[in-house]
Order: sequence, then C-alpha cells, then structure tokens
Amino acid sequence: MTPAMRLSRPLTIYATIVLCLSIALLTLHTYSPMASIPTLSSHTGGGGIPPSYYNNDGLDVPDANDEEHVPDVVLRANATLLMLARNSEINAAVLTVKELEDQFNHKYRYPWVFLNEQFFTEEFKQRVSILTSGPVYFEKIPDEHWYQPNSINEAVAEEERRKMEDDGVIYGGSVSYRNMCRYNSGFFYRHPLLQNFKYYWRVEPGATFHCDVNFDPFVFMQENNKVYGFTITLYEFPRTIESLWSTVRDFTTEHPEFVSPNSAMDFISDDEGESYNLCHFWSNFEIADMDFWRGPAYTAFFDYLESRGGFYYERWGDAPVHSIAAALFGGTDRIHFFNEIGYEHPPFTHCPSSSELWRLGRCTCDLANNVDYNEHSCFWRWGRMSGQ
Repeated sequence: MTPAMRLSRPLTIYATIVLCLSIALLTLHTYSPMASIPTLSSHTGGGGIPPSYYNNDGLDVPDANDEEHVPDVVLRANATLLMLARNSEINAAVLTVKELEDQFNHKYRYPWVFLNEQFFTEEFKQRVSILTSGPVYFEKIPDEHWYQPNSINEAVAEEERRKMEDDGVIYGGSVSYRNMCRYNSGFFYRHPLLQNFKYYWRVEPGATFHCDVNFDPFVFMQENNKVYGFTITLYEFPRTIESLWSTVRDFTTEHPEFVSPNSAMDFISDDEGESYNLCHFWSNFEIADMDFWRGPAYTAFFDYLESRGGFYYERWGDAPVHSIAAALFGGTDRIHFFNEIGYEHPPFTHCPSSSELWRLGRCTCDLANNVDYNEHSCFWRWGRMSGQ
C-alpha cells in the first residue's frame, strides 16, 4: 500500500463518520417537537395559537443560586399569576405552583400574587417562595371586600341557605363560598396590589396542568385584543341562579349601549336572550384582562347585581357572572379558547383535542378523557358559534 493510500484511508473513514453524524443531527432536528411547530396551523382548528407565538428557546433563566448571572429579563406583558388560597390549602397550592412553574413560568418569570382573607403563615410563604421564578407577593383581602355586606337581610339569606341545603345544592348552606363567589365576581381586581397589573391567570390550589405551555398566553391576549380566555365550559346549577337572568335582562334593557354588536348571545341563550341556557366558562381557570372588569360596562353590571343581593339570597357564582359579561359586553371575537393548555380541576379535564398539540405539549392527560365532548360541556355551542 502506497503512503498516499495509507493517508487517504483514515480521511475516508473520518469523512464517513462526519457525514453520518450530520445526517443523524439533521434527522433529530427535523423530527424534534419544536421543529414541527410550523405545521400546527393545520392541526389546531380555527382560532388556535399561531406558530409565531411559540417560544423555542425560552428566556435566559439562570440557576437560582447563581448570583453573578442576573440576566436583563423584561416581562412580556403586564400580567401576573393569581391564586386565592387559604393557609390550610398549602399542600395543594405548592403542587400546583410547582407544576405551572415547571411547565410554563420558568421560561417567562411572571410574578405571582397570592390572596387570602387571613394573613398568610410563614410556612405558606416559605414553601411557595422557593418554587417561584419571578417576584411573589402575599396579600390579605380587605374585610370590606370579602365579608357579607350589611345591606343583606341575614334572616332572609339564612332561610334561603337552609332551603338550598335541604335541596342538596352543593355549597348551598355555605356563607364562605358565597363570599368567595362575590369576591371573585367584583372585588379581586380592585385589590391595591393588583392595580399594577392588566392581565391575570387565575390558578386554583389543587389544579393540574397537563401540558408544557410553550407560548405566552398573555402576549397572545394583548396582541389580539382578547379580554377573556378559557379551557372548560359547563352548565350551571339552575337552583343557584334562579333570578340571575331576569336581572341581566333588566340591566341590558336599561343599558343597551354596553351590549357588543358582536355579542356571544348564541352561546348563553338558545332563544335570542329570552332565557339563559346555563352555559358558562369554568372560572377556576381564566386568563383575562382586569381592565375589562374595571371598565364602565362591567362596573355598572356588577353594581347592579350587587344591589339585587343574589350572591347571598341565592348562590350566584363568579363563573356565570363573568361568562355572561364577557359574552355580552366583550363579544365573540374577544374571547379565546386555549385548546393547547391541558387543564384539570376535579372532576373535569380538558385535554388538547389534537394529537399533534398533545404531542408537542408532552401532555400527561388522556386524549380520550376530555370534558369538551361529554354531556356536561357546552363546548359544542361555543365551537358552533365561534368556529374555534
């Protein structure tokens, strides 16, 4: 064998190895989940998150103990993650916080706000604080925002609670549940700390997030002029809201100027507003614009509901109240269904309806276990009306 032949043989072997490695790397890139994001538009259905919102690399997030590496991270939108929790819910709260941090917020480092009708314990604050990637705030709810107002006739309210309890209505006898519903309907966005924020993502202790969230829903809401986002829609218990729709009709008769010309009336009524079909967005998950709640339409609407006393004389929930307002005053084009976000709050689960979204989100939910397509869900009404 000549010297030239001896030299060319290792070069040939080297070139072959390089070629094989190149092909392997190209193959891995071609079939990686993020590389296939441009194909999403053909799988998400109408109104899905466009591929341009997906974040391949995330923000520059250092090790929490690396004090020398403090990147200049600008929050993508004026927004916060929001949890209403009691000290007794600490174990459920930390599991949910860690899950949402791991699957979303470690990439974006949005702040967390925790609200409680009592002062948070040091244990609660310590166990939560070690999990969060952004600033965290623990605040007490003002008493005047939480407790039953003096305008309520307690004797009448107590009798109604007894009747509901006798009828087996869930939380029918609970005053604290009514306080929570009223607070979430008309007061949380008035908290002094939340005046600094526009958007919020409501997070419930014990909720499960099944998928990686590889896009920023706040930026999507902001850039597309959305005021309300949801994952699950259900029917309300009729016994809890017997006079709510008549009150809504009275209000819209007095204030027709607040009703959007593109209202989602067909989602909440099957007869052009004569009656309420009980459909609502399940508000233990909601991503929404607090400026919408702070605006003139919703402010007047909530004050009107408050004057009727239905939060205590019946058991009006924040889910139908928010849903009716978003449908009537926000309109169809300002409400968004986040199909991509796998979410569970017992006993219901939303799992992305597309196997492609399920794969890209590395979801842990069962595709076959999706409340969107069972008898408890109003999603078919939303899909028929909105095209999402």
